[in-house]
Amino acid sequence: MCGLAGFIAPALPADDAPGVITTMLGHIRHRGPDEAGYYLDDGVTMGAVRLSIVGLATGAQPMADPGERYWICFNGELYNHIELREELRRLGRPFRTDSDTEVALQAWIQWGEACLPRFNGAFALAIRDAHSGDLVLARDRYGKRPLFYTDHGGAFLFASEMKAFRAFPGFGFALDPRELASVYALWTPLPDRTPFQGIRQLPVGGVLTVRGDRRTLRTYEELRVDAPAFTGTEAEAAAHVREALRTSVGLRLRSDVEVGVYLSGGLDSSIVTKLATDLSPHQVRTFSVQFEEASFDESDSQRVVADHLGTRHSAISVTGADIAEGFESAVYHAEVPAFRTAFVPMYLLSRHVRDAGIKTVLSGEGADEAFLGYSLFRETLLRASWDELDEDERQRRLAGLYPELEHFGPAHRKHLTGLFRQFSTESLPGLFSHELRYQNGRFAVRLLKERDEPFADLLAMVRSDPRYAALSPVQKAQWLEYKTLLAGYLLSTQGERMSLAHSVENRCPFLDPAVVRAAASVNLRFDDGFEEKAILKKAFHGELPESSLTRPKQPYRAPGAAVFKKQRPDYLELLLSDAELDRLDCVDPVFARKLVNKIMTTPDEQISTKEDQAFVYLLSTAVLNQQFVLDRERYMGTPSAAGLNLRTTVDHRRARLSAGGTR
Repeated sequence: MCGLAGFIAPALPADDAPGVITTMLGHIRHRGPDEAGYYLDDGVTMGAVRLSIVGLATGAQPMADPGERYWICFNGELYNHIELREELRRLGRPFRTDSDTEVALQAWIQWGEACLPRFNGAFALAIRDAHSGDLVLARDRYGKRPLFYTDHGGAFLFASEMKAFRAFPGFGFALDPRELASVYALWTPLPDRTPFQGIRQLPVGGVLTVRGDRRTLRTYEELRVDAPAFTGTEAEAAAHVREALRTSVGLRLRSDVEVGVYLSGGLDSSIVTKLATDLSPHQVRTFSVQFEEASFDESDSQRVVADHLGTRHSAISVTGADIAEGFESAVYHAEVPAFRTAFVPMYLLSRHVRDAGIKTVLSGEGADEAFLGYSLFRETLLRASWDELDEDERQRRLAGLYPELEHFGPAHRKHLTGLFRQFSTESLPGLFSHELRYQNGRFAVRLLKERDEPFADLLAMVRSDPRYAALSPVQKAQWLEYKTLLAGYLLSTQGERMSLAHSVENRCPFLDPAVVRAAASVNLRFDDGFEEKAILKKAFHGELPESSLTRPKQPYRAPGAAVFKKQRPDYLELLLSDAELDRLDCVDPVFARKLVNKIMTTPDEQISTKEDQAFVYLLSTAVLNQQFVLDRERYMGTPSAAGLNLRTTVDHRRARLSAGGTR
């Protein structure tokens, strides 16, 4: 796990390049505090900060092949690096280190772009070919690691986090109203977008080649949520899933440092913990978040699993005051407006993990998308079959959707029945599964002065996949979850960005290609989809506490707007002051003031979900505006490379100038 940054800037004086790249790296030092390095030549400047996980002593970056034609900066891990190394050695490729970075480099030299589908890992990379002059950027198939790029004054910039761009001379941030509308409506940016003008994100499974002024963006692997149905028995299917997960966890335990586990107390993290305890030669350490507010807390379940599996467990207790205090820093690392505060406890948890001396953790992310764990999938099944069901069956299934949410209880059943009937037919072509969710987003979009159709770009995206139209309603729901919320929020804002803020790498066994394929082959094969993760429960029956297998799913949530009302942090003045609110150019001040007034004067229990989400969106946008657009010095500090442990500095450009060459 690391961070990378770089630029192609023909007009930048050669003497300025080392200072610019080291300052860029200084902005993302938290991603890799162990060491840093950069490489410069006539065509490109690029560097990396490294969090040493595999090949501790030999993985310094940027790394070159023996002939120094190819240079690589690598952020992430290849879990199958041992198998790839053995195959590459048989093909005659030389190795000088025991790092997976060199495996990625040699795989690129051997197979070119065709190496990317062979990678089982979480990665973003930059590869420079000194002969052709090409710069190639690539990102993993599920979007576990970020990579941003932009054009500025004739230069091309790229980095693992956008804040690194600030180091480039003259670069400034501006919020993009059109992208904000999309973020508010969908809960996340689209796969290639950001909330800032002119900054793009490399799409998941994407590869971008930069040659002079030409840019070629391709997808090396398309997401597949369909697969041939498993042909064996249900017991064989459960064994198939179990073995795929066991192999995946085993691959992700490969590390030269200790690997811990995030244990939420739910089924997914309990399965990961179970397999990690089976496969690890040492007692596994588990880490959890607990809440003072009982409705959010899962500490009892966490303790039951930890005791059952014999882990060395520790937890942090998060209060409303902790969330208010950590919100600004978490937003700074997320770099995107957020619709809820759940990423803040994850920010605090990763700090706790790092303080415990752990650099790498396993988590259960991706299980809900692969094995139809969200109630959204059952919603979709129910709405799609609404007209075919009798009233008793509708009510039975409706009652089982969100047993943990009060507004889905009997007192609200008549309203819910009307709502589900209304959304039993499609109004946004191709987005049937998510139309109910997107209603809350439509409310948040009213915060903006410019309110272009926020779903237009998403509709274009689904139409661009030739296989999408043939998917079932539930498969379309999976596709949308993988492409939007998983990559854009769960793996990014709540996952990678919060863990790397404290130099912790997050690994996701449920996002192994073999596990995803196994899930796609068994989903709805042996059940009707209304029992949450039925096949997973069968696969681990008898190996986990019975309560872990039978308790209703409790979505990971954290207190929202009420926290800020009670704690009144200083930065809340961004919304309470008319002058400060007016500095948010993209926001409709009239609607924003009405919303803020409603939140501040209404009892917590009378604040609706959509109002709560809109308030958190507004507050996080205002904080981002302060941090990145208006008052950067105060929030981001003076640009500096101080503290970088620079181990690799290769400056071909300066060497040529010293020898009397020309730039």
